[in-house]
Amino acid sequence: MAFTPQETLAFEPDTANTVAEAEQDLMPYLPEVEEIGPNPAIPEALLRARFAKLEKSIPLTYHKSSHEFVEYFIYKKANFTKSMMEKMPLYFPIFEKTLQKYGLPVELKYLSMIESGLNPTVISHASAGGLWQFMPATGREFGLYQDRYIDERFEPVKATEAACKYLKQLYNIFGDWELALASYNTGPGNVKRAMRRSHGTTFWTIYNVLPRETRSYVPQYVAMNYMMNYGSDHGIFPQNTEFPIPNDTIHINGYIDLLTFCQQANIDFEELRKLNPHITKTSLPEKTADFVLKVPSVRFTYLVSNRSTIMDSCTRKFLPGQSMIAKADSTATDSLGQRTAFPYATVAYAVNDSEEEPEVEGTEVQVRSKTKKSTHTVRRGENLLSISRRYRVSVSDLKRWNHLRRSSINRGQRLVILKEVKVKETVSSERVSVASAHTEKVTAHKDRHTRKRYHTVQKGDTLWIISQRYGLEIGQLKKKNRIRGNAIKPGQKLIISA
Repeated sequence: MAFTPQETLAFEPDTANTVAEAEQDLMPYLPEVEEIGPNPAIPEALLRARFAKLEKSIPLTYHKSSHEFVEYFIYKKANFTKSMMEKMPLYFPIFEKTLQKYGLPVELKYLSMIESGLNPTVISHASAGGLWQFMPATGREFGLYQDRYIDERFEPVKATEAACKYLKQLYNIFGDWELALASYNTGPGNVKRAMRRSHGTTFWTIYNVLPRETRSYVPQYVAMNYMMNYGSDHGIFPQNTEFPIPNDTIHINGYIDLLTFCQQANIDFEELRKLNPHITKTSLPEKTADFVLKVPSVRFTYLVSNRSTIMDSCTRKFLPGQSMIAKADSTATDSLGQRTAFPYATVAYAVNDSEEEPEVEGTEVQVRSKTKKSTHTVRRGENLLSISRRYRVSVSDLKRWNHLRRSSINRGQRLVILKEVKVKETVSSERVSVASAHTEKVTAHKDRHTRKRYHTVQKGDTLWIISQRYGLEIGQLKKKNRIRGNAIKPGQKLIISA
């Protein structure tokens, strides 16, 4: 296809990113697409005919780059293609059911392969996470809860629900699936800007002014759609097909140590993690309320039969008040549909007085956080992901602490690990009182001088642009201004701080 030379645009970062971390060998580093050679291995006529047969609601346009990616996934990344075939039974039933629920083209299921390599816990270099690669703020905007223990971007069902809402919103903006896919990658604002400056109205007429990654994005989708339907014609077959683990559910209220839970229930912890990829720690905190934990069905009868012993061992937690705190729950319903009095925690266990530090009159014990530094020597077969899981930190933190630009590490290399630990500190009551009074005085002073700040919406402004300008999350901005949708208009005054 021939294109009129057009200006190259500067693009803003957006909320949905695409390429998964390469150290996991799931999502390959994709090449810069150039024109295919004069003698491609696969005839152009064959691909054109097959694209036409596969095409449903979303155009599968033949282009030199889609041809290039078909050959790339056949000859250079056959293992990745095979891995995608093997993982289809794990996630495609979820994708198909949710896409149909939202009235979206079922062939959008292939998009997650390009986004994440069907890895539910993958984190991109830009901190996008999960099967559908949501940035943290965008995930929250579409209802995906995140805290230190839970990240619903990693939960396949909820993340797919959020992706469908986002994709439907993008299609409503453009009325064109190729443009909607491009905007999922680079953001609707960047696509609109490319359309304005190039005067193009389709993906292929703005192709030359899009970022290189976005130019490749739609052709990658086309190629992956082709590979999942015709890969066997090119000698690529699944060998170790993965299927969902049959599971039941229990409801968790309050603290639970998941490692102890697995040990007592004879459950493989890695299997529990596969069933609950949105749990990012090995425990859940005291504030946990009615959390639905998936457990392997094969262990569920044993769990019910031995619930008192199992749950008593993993839900007790010593607290400073010389008691073991817990909260019994007899109202939650497990997946068998029975009202089982499942003791998620057991109340009021006494703690030996000798385990508590004596309190000296006139003093108070305060707990504060302290950063502890340690090192890890890289062993054979380790990568940043395996090390981050071992120490329960993020890959991005590991890279930042060790000034790593790339994801590759070498055997014998020493990595810095930083962990926050809590330490007790005895402080005189008088000092605490003075500090408290000073804090109250400062707070009162600030309150007296706090003024609301406003932003007047300019032409071309979006909630995302404004939130980035003032360092806010979109959800915060919408909450401050009681905005339900995403529509704003020039001249509108938005509260930035109050």
